[in-house]
Amino acid sequence: MDATFNADELLEIAEQIERNGARFYRRAAENITKPKEHHLLLTLAAMEDEHEKTFAAIRAELDQEASDADFDLDDQAGMYLRAVADGQVFDRNADPAERLDGGESFEDILRAAVDLEKDSVVYYQGVRELVPKHLGREKVDRIINEEMQHIATLSKELAAVGGEG
Repeated sequence: MDATFNADELLEIAEQIERNGARFYRRAAENITKPKEHHLLLTLAAMEDEHEKTFAAIRAELDQEASDADFDLDDQAGMYLRAVADGQVFDRNADPAERLDGGESFEDILRAAVDLEKDSVVYYQGVRELVPKHLGREKVDRIINEEMQHIATLSKELAAVGGEG
């Protein structure tokens, strides 16, 4: 199966991942009554909103030539991105917030959030390899670092509530 994607499509997927993440954190916060936990989830949602804006800005900065250029996804990063795009790693169109039924504990939410953040980091590392330095690679690096900080924060919170970090 030969798969090629252009930069615009790959960044659009990144925007969707961020929209989904923000929705997940907001939906999770709806049923959390402890102020500190509620605030943490809303803070993470706001950060995901900012990441979405960053990816949208990178997309807007792409000139037509770069936007239309197809990437042959034969390298390791490309094969991962192809698997994501084909829905084999996670369904980019699935809204993780829809998995929440309101009965989840804070620990359940943290575990799900760590998994979502890990998926996004790996995807963004693949996207990073395709974004030229002059078109915002450092912005993708910053988002990867922030997502890794999210994982660390979530893991710390998970350890505090008795789950494994």
